[in-house]
Amino acid sequence: AAGASSGSGALSPFDRRLKRKQKNWAALQAEPAKCDYLREEVGAGGGAAAQGGTSARTFPLALDVGSGRGYIAQHLTKETVEKLIQVDIAENALKNTVESEIPTINVVADEEFLPFKENTFDLVVSSLSLHWVNDLPRAFREIHQVLKPDGVFIGAMFGGDTLYELRCSLQLAELEREGGFSPHVSPFTAVSDLGHLLSRAGFNTLTVDTDEIQVNYPGLFEVMEDLQGKYVLCMGESNCSWNRKPLLHRETMLAAAAIYREMYGNSDGTVPATFQIYYMIGWKFHESQARPAQRGSATVSFGDLAKIDGLVSKGKK
Repeated sequence: AAGASSGSGALSPFDRRLKRKQKNWAALQAEPAKCDYLREEVGAGGGAAAQGGTSARTFPLALDVGSGRGYIAQHLTKETVEKLIQVDIAENALKNTVESEIPTINVVADEEFLPFKENTFDLVVSSLSLHWVNDLPRAFREIHQVLKPDGVFIGAMFGGDTLYELRCSLQLAELEREGGFSPHVSPFTAVSDLGHLLSRAGFNTLTVDTDEIQVNYPGLFEVMEDLQGKYVLCMGESNCSWNRKPLLHRETMLAAAAIYREMYGNSDGTVPATFQIYYMIGWKFHESQARPAQRGSATVSFGDLAKIDGLVSKGKK
């Protein structure tokens, strides 16, 4: 795992070996469930999408890419998924998976290099893992390849506005105090690129949606403490960018705290931390799938929408 994508550079922004160590360390913490509120919430959404968003189908074999401790599996039923394979880069996470009523098999592998044959799975899910891969287009192609025709991919990943308040405050403070800045928050994909990447990978009938989860804190130091002590470290979400900066000067932190409160502070004195989530659904083509109508075949134009009641009444007659 992580052996083929460990080189630094513009095309490999993340140190995958470091990310594996971070996730392995996080999985061994005494009470990891206390740190998993974000993954639990998003995983529940992914499970609900698989349960009710796919026409109540039954999937004989499913794959969870970047499963961690099994945040999606616990929300699936045997009526929806008969057998599940969980894949993660960190073996310790797979050793500490939560209970599920579905028979599961755990496989240690890199999300970018799935060790499965083409046309293997009826369903592929992924929750809050793909934002750490170096080659997202390749990861999407790998997922598309292992899906059977008419199989579906349901995924969730952090979006580009995640922790924008923290990122902006730290950058402005570093520019002011140190004359430049380094990334302290991982880079994320823009939603405008996501549909294009999925389409290029071969998916059709795409659905892409965004949501935000906002958590309020007393101030920037509490944000940093919670992120480092709960969200980041316990969840294995520490920044693993090659060009990350290891330390922040105290003066810079104090300036960032003042900027954070001035720019984003709530009326009650707290400050928000925003997590943007991208949800995506894509299908692998099959002849049985419904196809869009041929261009120019419409009998009603958008200009007639204002007359919709009259058109419906006329159609009934």
